[in-house]
Amino acid sequence: MKYALWLAAASIAMSAHFPAMAEPAAKPDLAKAKQTAEQVCAACHGVDGNSISPAYPNLAGQQAAYITLQLDHFKNGIRNNPIMAPMAAMLSPEDMHALGIYFSEQKPKPMGAKDRDVALAGQKVFRGGNTGTGLPACSACHLPSGAGVPARYPRLSGQYADYALAQLKAFKAGERGMDKAGKDVNGRVMAQVAAHMSDEEMHAVTQYASGLRGTTE
Repeated sequence: MKYALWLAAASIAMSAHFPAMAEPAAKPDLAKAKQTAEQVCAACHGVDGNSISPAYPNLAGQQAAYITLQLDHFKNGIRNNPIMAPMAAMLSPEDMHALGIYFSEQKPKPMGAKDRDVALAGQKVFRGGNTGTGLPACSACHLPSGAGVPARYPRLSGQYADYALAQLKAFKAGERGMDKAGKDVNGRVMAQVAAHMSDEEMHAVTQYASGLRGTTE
């Protein structure tokens, strides 16, 4: 029951948040988005959204609305990142919308967990949470496949474990999702989740998610 109430509250908050960022009325300029990806984004995320380094997130196949929202957060200082802030500052709402669509349509490259035992431990947490600490299952919002839910929850499957782990630690430390204006609803939900996670659970979950394929299960 506690999980159901927690997830219901999270869903209401997310539902209220995403519609607030209306999509631009103009048809997305995917040709321009591709050019931006090749000339700007590729240095860290790869031309096709498959990152060249585990320090940077894979964007290929990510939810378009999530990418657009994060770019907006970087531009407006809701997420503080010295690399992404100046990049996003140059983008218009139409540019961000188009980039979200462009990267969402790219095919993510398969990845695998580095340690089978760690990944199996992560599977238990990802699918079942931890009733002892009040940790909800990751799959409740991100689906058992890790594909996420369009316009609500981001894709976790095929994400670099190193990057995902760094983000969980940032959420737990209050470095993400705790903006005073209350605009990062997604981040605040994750900050609450991460607060219930041990370092071992974070490591295991991110190892498991990196090997998921993001298909319907």
